[in-house]
Amino acid sequence: MNLPEAYLKRMKERLGTEFPAFLRSYETPPRKGLRVNTLKIPSEEFFRRAPFPLGEQVGGDPACVYVGEEKPGADPYHFAGLYYVQEPSAMKVGDLAGACKKERVLDLCAAPGGKTTHIAALMAGRGVLVANEIDGARAKILSQNVERMGIANCAVTCASSEALAVRFPSYFDLILVDAPCSGEGMFKKEPNAVPEWSEENVARCAARQRGILDDAATMLAGGGRLLYSTCTFAEEEDEWQIRDFLNRQPEFSLAKMQKLYPHTFRGEGHFCALLEKREGETLRAKPYPVRRDRAAEAAFAAFAEEFFTEPPQGEITVLDDGRMYLVPAGMPDLSFVRLVRLGVELGEWDGKIFKPAHALAMAFGAGAKRQVRLSREEAKRYLRGEAVEGDERKGWRAVCVEEFPLGLGKCVDGVVKNYLPKGLRLLK
Repeated sequence: MNLPEAYLKRMKERLGTEFPAFLRSYETPPRKGLRVNTLKIPSEEFFRRAPFPLGEQVGGDPACVYVGEEKPGADPYHFAGLYYVQEPSAMKVGDLAGACKKERVLDLCAAPGGKTTHIAALMAGRGVLVANEIDGARAKILSQNVERMGIANCAVTCASSEALAVRFPSYFDLILVDAPCSGEGMFKKEPNAVPEWSEENVARCAARQRGILDDAATMLAGGGRLLYSTCTFAEEEDEWQIRDFLNRQPEFSLAKMQKLYPHTFRGEGHFCALLEKREGETLRAKPYPVRRDRAAEAAFAAFAEEFFTEPPQGEITVLDDGRMYLVPAGMPDLSFVRLVRLGVELGEWDGKIFKPAHALAMAFGAGAKRQVRLSREEAKRYLRGEAVEGDERKGWRAVCVEEFPLGLGKCVDGVVKNYLPKGLRLLK
């Protein structure tokens, strides 16, 4: 790998006698990790069923393991949201986040969703999670991962940190800032990042991170935790960033800090710092303004009664375009920003017919009394967009690989027509 000379000089000065070992780490391929989605399956159960060999545990979370499979994202279990493929170093952030059930959590720079979905699993479906991404295209990918993992208590927003800080002073109990950075820890995984590196880009990233951190400080409630991370080794973006933040924000203290290098940890490298804010005020926010539509709600209730053993409970809001969402309990008003996802999309009401959404199956399909359970090979046919065999009863089905939902189908004359969104299908 042709690494920039200025970068190599920086790392040699920083690491000293460790530099040769660091340089040799670039001769090995990137390591992959897999994190079991405990919202859908216990870790031990997944390990028993795993369709490919798994390695040892990563960090302190028993749901995180190394994996050597070349394409773990092509397996039906992945499409069912049973696991998330993640760089092992990045999984360490979950160790620092700690238990966060019943908390109000903000992931401020959340795409593509690895750390969002990790924290969601730690929350175990309780509390409120807001996952924000300022880039629209990346926010869509984030939303798809939240959907695939069946997370019901999350909203996905597309906004600047400044816009959120104005509305949510002293509100969140935990804020994660996985900051946009110079990406030095991604050089092996994403070689295109190498020519983009420069001393000037490091400085630009550090300046951007300062603003995001200060906005996060504004939004954190008294006694709350701020978790900062990067996938770079630059001190300007890591240790010095934290030092300067503590000088600007005296109400914060450093609880823990760790830096992982690829020659000392089986991963590509990461930096994490856990900061705590001293006790102080915690402010409330306006609740999300639910928009009622009696006819739409009645149509969904009729569908749910027929489709589910126990229909999902909660407040339903109906958007102007007819889309219906199950609003997570305690969700604040987010109507002032671009809202990509609000809880679970239930489906669409056109004034006459209710049509269920893919997200409904992914979040609640395990509780459907109308299921089509496929083997792993049969599931691959469904994932390629093919119809599958059904039964004589007409109507909607939760299509599953074994007992784990993959999406929806509609049974007509013994054949289940495929309703998996085309953008989510397995390439042939």
